[in-house]
Amino acid sequence: MKKIINNPADVWEEMLRGLSFTHSDLVERLGETGVIYRKYEGKGKVGLVSGGGSGHEPSHAGFVGKGMLSAAVCGEVFTSPTPDQVFEAIKKADQGAGVLLIIKNYTGDVMNFEMAMEMAEMEDIKVEKVIVNDDIAVEDSTYTAGRRGVAGTVLVHKILGAAAEAGFSLEEIKALGEKVIDNIKTVGVAISPATVPAVGKPGFELADDEMEYGIGIHGEPGYRREKIKSSKEIAEELVSRLKEELNWKKGDRYGVFVNGLGGTPLMELYIFMNDVQEILSKEGLVFDYKKVASYMTSIEMAGLSLTLIKLEDEKWVEYLNQPVETAAWV
Repeated sequence: MKKIINNPADVWEEMLRGLSFTHSDLVERLGETGVIYRKYEGKGKVGLVSGGGSGHEPSHAGFVGKGMLSAAVCGEVFTSPTPDQVFEAIKKADQGAGVLLIIKNYTGDVMNFEMAMEMAEMEDIKVEKVIVNDDIAVEDSTYTAGRRGVAGTVLVHKILGAAAEAGFSLEEIKALGEKVIDNIKTVGVAISPATVPAVGKPGFELADDEMEYGIGIHGEPGYRREKIKSSKEIAEELVSRLKEELNWKKGDRYGVFVNGLGGTPLMELYIFMNDVQEILSKEGLVFDYKKVASYMTSIEMAGLSLTLIKLEDEKWVEYLNQPVETAAWV
């Protein structure tokens, strides 16, 4: 294992210290917890809280700030945060209009965030939730009942963050979130695994000439392993899977998000985006929004995911393009 760390047992703590120090103009860490909250309060507006295990940086703490999340809860690497820590994040996010939890669909995350909701309700804090399940690769994978929440979660943060900043009510933001989630689909591919520092070895094995379609962001199994293909061939496979789900027609308006998994050079992500746009242009789709970035990573996993969002409302484009003040969104 080659990593620029100190003691593997200290990775979570030292990462949080470095993050909060670097972005001290935007965020603060709550004591010695895994809660990162924004300095901008947003008085009278709905607070948004998300989170999950660390190892997916910049998700989720990198999206804390004006126009996106009010707070993020960072669990240990690939480990759900505890209900107590989620509860602390809810209290920090509450500015009098209630709090919405944006939860990726993993069993531990859902259970612990829902327990925190109950704790908050006992303190008379109004809390609602949405559960992101955008990964179309598999059903009921490791750690998951139903479909996993992956890179599409970041687009949910962005759209709902804009709505919260605009003064939408908690009920309005929850309804918007559910509609947005219904229109977001993601599928990915990996060409090399990630290594959790405390484990010290890769989470799975891929031969030098192999790749796996549909791999999860914690290394959960995908739907097919085969010899590595060209970018164009991978794009054709992922687009075909998304087409089966979204059943688009010529003239439909979409947003396209190519997300790197941590070890993929930006050069390769742009090559892949070029291949995707050529395929989708032939399908007659209109691109109202495009994004290439490594926003939902899996430590140093090499690979990418492709997210499509059907833009049912032109306001969603406005929300996606609205400027924010966070560490990671550009």
